[in-house]
Amino acid sequence: MAVGHKAWRSQVDHPPLRLVFLTGRALTEGIESHKVNGVGVRVFSAAKTVADCFKFRNKIGIDVAVEALREFRRLHPKELQAVWDFARVDRVARVIQPYLDSL
Repeated sequence: MAVGHKAWRSQVDHPPLRLVFLTGRALTEGIESHKVNGVGVRVFSAAKTVADCFKFRNKIGIDVAVEALREFRRLHPKELQAVWDFARVDRVARVIQPYLDSL
């Protein structure tokens, strides 16, 4: 779960959550609003999620990030520019560029 770096931190034991702390555009860009069971939920777009996978590749593994990029390309082949834009926001453009070039 992404939260602001100054956000209140809940001390909840269940469900287990792994928080990542973001600031600025990395926290505010790419947010979409959806309704889930009548409740408004704000989530990151698929392209932003792929860029975030590369940002946190040391926590989740580079294989997970690459697989997310492949799956995104399979589902949204004409939207790779959005991944690149969010990679620049997340400051991982140099990391993701070789993977985008290989696709």
